[in-house]
Amino acid sequence: MEAEQKPEEGEIPAVADGDQAAPERGPESEPEPKRRRRTWVRWVRRTALGLVLVVVLPLLAAEIALRVNYTGDPADGTYTRDKDAIWLGHAWVDGRKKDADVTALARRLESTGLRDLYVHSGPLEHDGTLPKTLYPRARGFIDAMHAAAPGIRVQAWLGDVLATESPNGMRLERPETRAAVVESTRQILAVGFDGVHFDLEPLHSGDRNYLTLLDSLHRVTRARDAQLSIAAHQIDPVPAFHSFWGTVAGHPKWWSQKFFGQVARRVDQIAVMSYDTMQPLESLYGGYVAQQTALALEVTPHSTDLLMGLPFYHENRFGHWNHAETVSAAVRGVRLGLSRTDADRANFGVAAYVDFAATEEDWTAYREGWVR
Repeated sequence: MEAEQKPEEGEIPAVADGDQAAPERGPESEPEPKRRRRTWVRWVRRTALGLVLVVVLPLLAAEIALRVNYTGDPADGTYTRDKDAIWLGHAWVDGRKKDADVTALARRLESTGLRDLYVHSGPLEHDGTLPKTLYPRARGFIDAMHAAAPGIRVQAWLGDVLATESPNGMRLERPETRAAVVESTRQILAVGFDGVHFDLEPLHSGDRNYLTLLDSLHRVTRARDAQLSIAAHQIDPVPAFHSFWGTVAGHPKWWSQKFFGQVARRVDQIAVMSYDTMQPLESLYGGYVAQQTALALEVTPHSTDLLMGLPFYHENRFGHWNHAETVSAAVRGVRLGLSRTDADRANFGVAAYVDFAATEEDWTAYREGWVR
């Protein structure tokens, strides 16, 4: 067997008969469809990365800002002004609650700064009317509450779903519907309530029909020396965020700060529903509440009672994490926002949602953090 001959350096080796050397393929020699596919995949990856950065980086920055907003110490004296409120369930006016329950509630109120009770007495029909059959024991509850806890105001909590994001619901753009809501207010005040508290949702920022309704309602409540109170959406955490979220999710959720101020000037009390915030950590939720408190204080006139909501309920779902949205975090956030914006505001308080879901831990956190 002959020894294998190795080519000299720089010499191109011979190719055996029948064999062909496969030429190297560079990008320029790839088939056109394959090259286009690789270019498209590269573009998709880069675009996806860009979108992630566009979404994640601002979100991360916002969450860091909320965490920073939760730091520091609240100012001395930022405690209850004895103008707090609580939402109560329907059982108080339909006969399920008895005299012993009223006595227990009055005793509970003694150790708090609670002054207003928003007692569910609806809901309103979509046409704005209010069936009288919904609150058969309202008069008895009002009288019993006034006797057991003098100075406590009992307000009728009325609400309905608005047809802003679905075909079903109340339509405030109809004058006859607004007129019916006004008449329902006269009807419920005639029972003896000290005021009316409205919760109409989802209410989009800038709704002129809502402002028109509030003007009409306030004329009625003032004539009766009664309170007009409303539950308010949260304020844009960044300018025009409600427009962005409405485009992305179909549910604007927030109000502009300007619209919040327009509403606040038309009522006696405005209670911010400062829960269901989508915040995953207690510190972030508290920082968010501090921000909301400051934003609301900036545009609420001193003559209007501003109340910040406390989560006296426990759920775990998208938008509300029970481990994060705690009463203690909310109270600390309220005090921080108050301290930084208007520490001496007199017409200010908190509003607890809701009595039938509250635990002893909720009540304790409220008393120890806010009432002292």
